[in-house]
Amino acid sequence: MTGTPTLNIVLYQPEIPYNTGNIIRLCKNTGATLHVIKPLGFQLQSKLLKRAALDYGDVSEVIIHDSITSLLSQPQLKNGCGIYATTTASTLRYTDVSYQQGDYVLFGPESGSLPEHITQQLPPKQLITIPMMPTNRSLNLSNAVAVILYEAWKQQGFQQSG
Repeated sequence: MTGTPTLNIVLYQPEIPYNTGNIIRLCKNTGATLHVIKPLGFQLQSKLLKRAALDYGDVSEVIIHDSITSLLSQPQLKNGCGIYATTTASTLRYTDVSYQQGDYVLFGPESGSLPEHITQQLPPKQLITIPMMPTNRSLNLSNAVAVILYEAWKQQGFQQSG
């Protein structure tokens, strides 16, 4: 992909290859860039991941980071791109944010939320949530990414879409 992505999707220590494969396909279809932070709960060459991604995305297009520190040191984040972290502990809805092209959205692993040492590095205006019924814990990771990614792309006027 050339130019600035619609959004940068960041998966912190993803565990399920099907979810990551679905997210690879989603990113390819929306012009987003996918970043994953190690360790992963599967091999990037996993047949399950490739099956879910179909022919939409080559795993070589996924940007791998050894740590959250590696991601946060990206020059784009120092040059004006915003970063948002998803959490059920926030009251700021994902729809209340004005996403800019190239912003980053960080998602936690399937088995839990982002660690506090990560969310505490960001101000409350950068912690976002997807509203749900009060007795529920969370959405499937690939569904949560889809909800937020399409909102961001909608705000950008579905740039570069056909």
